[in-house]
Amino acid sequence: MSIQPRATYRMQLRAEFGFAAAAALVPYLAELGISHLYSSPILQAVPGSTHGYDVVDHAAISAELGGADGFATLVEALHAHGMGLLLDIVPNHMALGVPQNRWWWDVLKHGQVSRYARAFDVDWQPAEPRLAGKILLPALPDHYGRVLEAGALWLVEQDGELQIAHHQERFPIDPATIPWRDQEPDEAIAARRVTEINADPEALDALIGQQHWRLARWTASANDLGYRRFFDVDTLIGLRVEDANVYEATHELIREQVADGAVDGLRVDHPDGMRDPTGYFDRLRADVPHAWLLAEKILVPDEALPEAWPIDGTTGYDFANLALGLFVDPAGEAPLTDLYQAFTGETAPWADVARTSKLQVLRERLGSDLNRLAARFLAVCESDRRHRDFTRHELREALTEVLASFDVYRTYARPQVHALTDADARRIRAAVAGAREHRPDLDPGLFGFLEEILTLRSGGDLGGDLAMRFQQISGPTMAKGVEDTAFYRYHRLLALNEVGGDPGRFGRTVAEFHAWCSAASRRTMLAGTTHDTKRGEDVRARLALLSQLPVEWGAAVTRWSGLAEGHRTDGLPDRNAEYLLYQTLVGAWPISVERSVAFMHKAAHEAKRYTTWTAPNPRYDAALEAFVRGVLGDAAFSAEVAAFVDTLEDAARRTSLALLLLRLTAPGVPDVYRGSELWERSLVDPDNRRPVDFGVRRRLLDEVGPMTAADAWQRAGEGVAKLWLLRRVLALRSERPEAFAGSYQPLTVDGASGDRVVAFLRNGTLAVVVPRLVVGLSSWGDTALELPEGSWRDVLHDRQIDGHVSLSELLATFPVAVLERQ
Repeated sequence: MSIQPRATYRMQLRAEFGFAAAAALVPYLAELGISHLYSSPILQAVPGSTHGYDVVDHAAISAELGGADGFATLVEALHAHGMGLLLDIVPNHMALGVPQNRWWWDVLKHGQVSRYARAFDVDWQPAEPRLAGKILLPALPDHYGRVLEAGALWLVEQDGELQIAHHQERFPIDPATIPWRDQEPDEAIAARRVTEINADPEALDALIGQQHWRLARWTASANDLGYRRFFDVDTLIGLRVEDANVYEATHELIREQVADGAVDGLRVDHPDGMRDPTGYFDRLRADVPHAWLLAEKILVPDEALPEAWPIDGTTGYDFANLALGLFVDPAGEAPLTDLYQAFTGETAPWADVARTSKLQVLRERLGSDLNRLAARFLAVCESDRRHRDFTRHELREALTEVLASFDVYRTYARPQVHALTDADARRIRAAVAGAREHRPDLDPGLFGFLEEILTLRSGGDLGGDLAMRFQQISGPTMAKGVEDTAFYRYHRLLALNEVGGDPGRFGRTVAEFHAWCSAASRRTMLAGTTHDTKRGEDVRARLALLSQLPVEWGAAVTRWSGLAEGHRTDGLPDRNAEYLLYQTLVGAWPISVERSVAFMHKAAHEAKRYTTWTAPNPRYDAALEAFVRGVLGDAAFSAEVAAFVDTLEDAARRTSLALLLLRLTAPGVPDVYRGSELWERSLVDPDNRRPVDFGVRRRLLDEVGPMTAADAWQRAGEGVAKLWLLRRVLALRSERPEAFAGSYQPLTVDGASGDRVVAFLRNGTLAVVVPRLVVGLSSWGDTALELPEGSWRDVLHDRQIDGHVSLSELLATFPVAVLERQ
């Protein structure tokens, strides 16, 4: 690639903020020190898309964003300022929007003979005989027959073809099923026949019954779908990108953009959903040999990126969780656990909450995927006389238990080349052992056979297919069970409830951080906030402080609960939701009533305990909203929260700046999420897609140039300290690229508070020093840093530093330090 990645800036494009708006910000980003604009997907998505992941045409640039001309203008602006483009691509799925998705429309119209039939992961011969050769479309609000008889389905002619209409939705009619297809074309006769069919429910039903699709009530998606979705999203269907023709069709435009120099790097969305991610990356790397390749791969703590993937790294969730863990005090674990259990009555450990949540989503939301997997397991058993007597129910239960026992998103067995790493084999064996322990009522031999299949020791070709499909389901199980369920149930310390994080692991050590950095790729991405994080980076930084003052936090919760009691309705909401609200207010304060209500509404529905998206509980929902509005409208309560947050603010700002400097200087490429160059206190999507005031940021960037460190810290309340540090260190990355591309070496900090400092050396020439666990730290005392021999300059203060420097001197006027060897 022509432009080496130094720092990225994530933009969320949409119709209201398209290519022209992004191009207008390029001068600002260049001045900030960004090397690459990191763009959300730009291919044609469904009309009105707010994120771009619902692609309907991989061969076209989004017209709503500005089309090909608008994209060219953006690229021209980037190149004029010496910047490049990192593009988010979506190869794993498409939106079902019809007729915008021409591929899917054609499959619905022509069935298995469609030229695009192999593009989607459809089971044309599912376990349910009545659905053989049909695609189930759970698009109706009630049973099909009732909707038909109510006149809510009708035949229309549109765009020169016959379609079935249901309100604004359309479904194609196969021309071969039109009753008058062999007659001479006559518009009047055709119109009359359409009118006659619409007037006769039996005739309309007969015509619909001949199609390659079957309309059904929306609830049927939970168990009877015959195709793979993206997670449990009914509007997104999985692509068979492992098929060479599908790959070519979905990547032709992307390849051209890279070859033309318009795109420098690719961020691949959700590779874990693919059948063979390793094969995919092999093919992609061959097509774009010099591009910067990143995978949105969610690694749990202590999990490594697959070595076989020919890519540059991940999109940074692993770093975000590791770095945040440095600021969580392990000493606070016991008191915060006691407080959480006493206040909420929730006593289950994290591992149990996660497992229970995964079991629930498997049975309630991923039932269709599980049923298709069980059908394949049945076929494997049927071909083996020693296992053919297991029932479908037993097989489904075994699969469910093993999926729920996985502690990673997926493994990467490749039956076609009989490849399975030792690490993956260990994870499979551990998951099977966990399932066997939880379900002693199931035959141990069944679990043993499943383990042999998943580790590629049994089952032949059928078993290999089962192993591959199992891996495609384990990722959604983790994502929906943990990220989108358990994280909204377990609230001991919300700072830990992050994508790729482990809420059961209370903090990370400095040694762990050093070990990770020593092994990290210098081209991996380092993230703080992303479009998928549950909370913004500064929200998490503030919440981490609760681990450092559990007694004070417990006292505050007790006071607040007393003030809030009068706002409850018949004992609702539950104490767990109340505890979630209090932490949310602390992390995001000041926050509006409407944002708080929206977040708590989403959190309650994601938790799936008292209310859900598919089965809402109006009584609970109303009580929860009334409680949120009530407490935030209570002057005494709001004053209490504001006062408590005020006691945290100095430490929170120091923690945020420490996290930022770690991200800017650790091995890798730092990312800045839109707007987070100032304090970033957004909550989960869609809160983190609110408009950003770039006018304020441009003005402040103009002001920070001549500022001293002391000046910047003096204006920390405005976010100036964060913007100043970001600009200063990104300038250093531009001036001294060799320092950030070189080695990583931990530095020793001596003294009583040495364990409260993270210090390291980059390429032997750049020293980085950040404090941690600063609550209650009144003085650094004898804590000092011993630098290697040489003359050192304090970059942030432009002063000379001796080889042995006290932390009191080094951090006297600004919370973090960067030292440059002269």
